[in-house]
Amino acid sequence: MTGNWRDRTATAFDCLKRPASGSRGMVVSNHPLASAAGAEMLAAGGNAVDAAIATLFALTVVEPMMVGIIGGGMAHIRSSDGSHRFIDGQSTVPLSVRPDTYRSKPGSAHDVFDTVGDENLAGPKAVATPGSLKAWCETLRRFGTMSLADVMQPAIKHASRGFAATPYLHECIVDGSREMLKDKAISALYLPNGKPLNAGDRVVQAEYAETLTYISRHGEAALYHGPLGEILVDYMTANGGFIARKDLTSYKTVERFPVRADYRGWEILGPPPPAASGVHIAQMLNILEGYDIAALGFGTAETIHLLAEVLKIAFADRAAASGDPDFINVPVERLTSKDYANERRRAIDCTRAQRWGAGVQQLEGAHTTHMTAADAMGNVVATTQTINNLFGAKFLIPGLGAVPNNYMNLYDPRPGHALSLAPGKRVTTSMSPVMALRHGKLVYALGLPGGKRIFPSALQALINLIDHGMSLQEAVEAPRIWTEGNALEVELAVPDGVRERLRSMGHEVVAVPTVAGGMNAIQFHDDGLLTGAACWRADGTPIGLAGGLARTGVRFGLA
Repeated sequence: MTGNWRDRTATAFDCLKRPASGSRGMVVSNHPLASAAGAEMLAAGGNAVDAAIATLFALTVVEPMMVGIIGGGMAHIRSSDGSHRFIDGQSTVPLSVRPDTYRSKPGSAHDVFDTVGDENLAGPKAVATPGSLKAWCETLRRFGTMSLADVMQPAIKHASRGFAATPYLHECIVDGSREMLKDKAISALYLPNGKPLNAGDRVVQAEYAETLTYISRHGEAALYHGPLGEILVDYMTANGGFIARKDLTSYKTVERFPVRADYRGWEILGPPPPAASGVHIAQMLNILEGYDIAALGFGTAETIHLLAEVLKIAFADRAAASGDPDFINVPVERLTSKDYANERRRAIDCTRAQRWGAGVQQLEGAHTTHMTAADAMGNVVATTQTINNLFGAKFLIPGLGAVPNNYMNLYDPRPGHALSLAPGKRVTTSMSPVMALRHGKLVYALGLPGGKRIFPSALQALINLIDHGMSLQEAVEAPRIWTEGNALEVELAVPDGVRERLRSMGHEVVAVPTVAGGMNAIQFHDDGLLTGAACWRADGTPIGLAGGLARTGVRFGLA
């Protein structure tokens, strides 16, 4: 067997982007201006946390359809001492909401959470208590070195002076325009005269710039205990939303510790519950460890079939036993055990697709963003943040200039299930800011947006790197597949012959343009060099910092 994965592939592809390299730091996000904001902090002497928070605030301006201060997310932080932690800033169910507050649409499938009137999808009743701003500010205070005012300056600049809309932003506005046109404030900004902004148009967010400036001076208290929170609560009260003052004042972030998986001598660290991703990435890797994935080849029908089967197993268990550990007993040890993986593997038919039920018992939106940052001291941040669906709840709050989340769409409106509504319950997501270590040394940090397609895509990137030996750029751009038990989605690069072979194995194959969103990643080399990569599925841009200060004692003079 040769060492080149291309000699064993049935799905060939060429990378559309090129990686960046650096020795003093790296920032990779899904917008060039946001990556530049983080790189500016590194250049000014800040660490990876300073860079990450600057990048996230900038993303709320330049990627407003994906992330915002009235959203939620999770950050994976590796400190220079080698310790790992997750800062859980996920949104929660407002305290006035009950398990039967919404009515499920008649005939909805068990994994479809739509409600009568789309109340949990668009409008004020779709908004959950935000956690993102509190998490960002607390994280900066605990682990950063720079002031909030300093890291927010790039975001304030781009909001007040404006930036050029990308084709990607234009297409996202087009996709969300039907609902957005119902709201005067958001339409005035992104659909002037009823038409979506075009690529190249200037996007100026003057009101939001004022909000950011106020936050830069007063911190998260401006929203959770101050006048910005009053604006949010007053809007919700006047328009039928659920967020009240007590929801904001009582909100707390949670520090959690990673779920760990051992895969072919690699240690994979992923998010713990309430995120479903770390548990099920570990579960799927344990099952796949029993197969020679490298020999089967990338993008072959045999490899895709095995991926599809383990995805179906994982999603069956996710539906049965994922959720907020403060509300339900998530059987993490069993799901991530080698014994359970062996049990599930024995039931897989390598030649035929099957339907899977849960092997454990108990009793999200695709528009997100991810960024990864590293410094030369060994600090690394991989964080996924979102307002859930595209442009969140599809309206803008006057006085704040911010688009709120529609996280309530991720809860089951039917009582009595693992993901059912309960006051104060944290949202369960598939966010997957993961890191991979070899012999105790960090080698990869990666993540991406994409709703329930996130953790399956992160899994595939890890397999691309570990089993197939792809370069970082190849791993993030490689064609993906996804299923949760119904149709098997494969990206268009998977050739017709492979699709037909999969159909003959019993899969209902559907070719799609993309599976999940723009992945970005950083690789850490033994010599201290960093490689950053972003894929073609978003405006992803890696920016590396190299060079350094002048040699001590050097002077410039003219004779």
